[in-house]
Amino acid sequence: MFSRTVLGALRPQAAKLPQAPLARRHISVYGYTQAKALIYSKYGEPKDVLRLHKHSISAPHATQVNLRMLAAPMNPADVNQIQGVYPSKPPFQSALGNAEPAAVGGNEGAFEVLSTGAGVKNLSKGDWVIMKQTGQGTWRTHAQLDESQLIKIENKDGLTPLQVGTISVNPVTAYRMMRDFCEWDWMRAGEEWMIQNGANSGVGRAAIQFGREWGIKTLNIVRQRKTPEETEALKKELKDLGATVVITEEEMMTGNFRDMVHEYTRQGREPIRLALNCVGGKNATALAKTLAPDSHMVTYGAMSKQPVALPSGLLIFKNLSFDGFWVSKWGDKNPALKENTIKDVLQLTRAGKFHDIPVDNVEWNWNTEGPALSESVQGTLGGYRSGKGVFTFTGGDE
Repeated sequence: MFSRTVLGALRPQAAKLPQAPLARRHISVYGYTQAKALIYSKYGEPKDVLRLHKHSISAPHATQVNLRMLAAPMNPADVNQIQGVYPSKPPFQSALGNAEPAAVGGNEGAFEVLSTGAGVKNLSKGDWVIMKQTGQGTWRTHAQLDESQLIKIENKDGLTPLQVGTISVNPVTAYRMMRDFCEWDWMRAGEEWMIQNGANSGVGRAAIQFGREWGIKTLNIVRQRKTPEETEALKKELKDLGATVVITEEEMMTGNFRDMVHEYTRQGREPIRLALNCVGGKNATALAKTLAPDSHMVTYGAMSKQPVALPSGLLIFKNLSFDGFWVSKWGDKNPALKENTIKDVLQLTRAGKFHDIPVDNVEWNWNTEGPALSESVQGTLGGYRSGKGVFTFTGGDE
């Protein structure tokens, strides 16, 4: 097993993978790029079904583009996909020369263009790109894809691979839920609220920062940490991002929660218009009870694996609306709007108004063994993580 370092940006740190001297012969004399990919041929736990597959990639032709991975996060949905319990499943294929049909893990990441075919019009060597759709497989050192499958980062100045590689899932999810499910009264900036659980997640942190920029106050629910000191440190971290109020789930479940909300919202004069739910169960019910009439709850996850139970009175007397949001399906249906959303978030990032998520960096070089990488994926669903697991390839290409 290897060490991990929590990073705010992807750059070399003191703690590194134990490794032999880097192999530099990743491009052969015949023009083939040597690549490795984490693939799976059957569904199951990542540690059991993922394996590292070595293959060669030919020089690109026509509209093909050869890429090198910069940063590729490990999201819970990626693990669910490998387990076979996610609604979207990439097809098993033999395009990488693998004897048994398989899929490449990962759905999100930043890649650098190494070379392009003669028919490529909008990409050049050195450009950064992300995947246009999910299911294209990002956990690999190198890839060959068609130009039509990629979104070019038009201006990478002032950006890090981490910021680009983690842009298309969590920030886009938060942005679209806040924009598409509530008609905010922008004349009342600073007088309307949003409430959310899982507030220290990637989506939660993004929602806090968008709320700060858009004049929306946020009431944020987190799980209590192992010690009071750790809990207070987390609360301060989120407040530094722009959170208005941060409380624990335990505090929310007390009999005083209703009075607390009444006080936060100036005796209800500042309505809570939107709830974002990724937990479910009693936690989600408590969120719904804080909403003002004609407001909206959006569910995008179910961490507790408990159903959302709603009192009939919320539907009858408050006329609340309840929806779900799945960013993968939304992005596939709205590719142009997805690109515009990404550009908007990256512009906020360049301006210093949108900050990195905490990261457990997993360096991947040419000598990294498959089991070590698989164990990192397996740990993605573990509780109380210090940051999102992200692969960064450091092996070189020549």
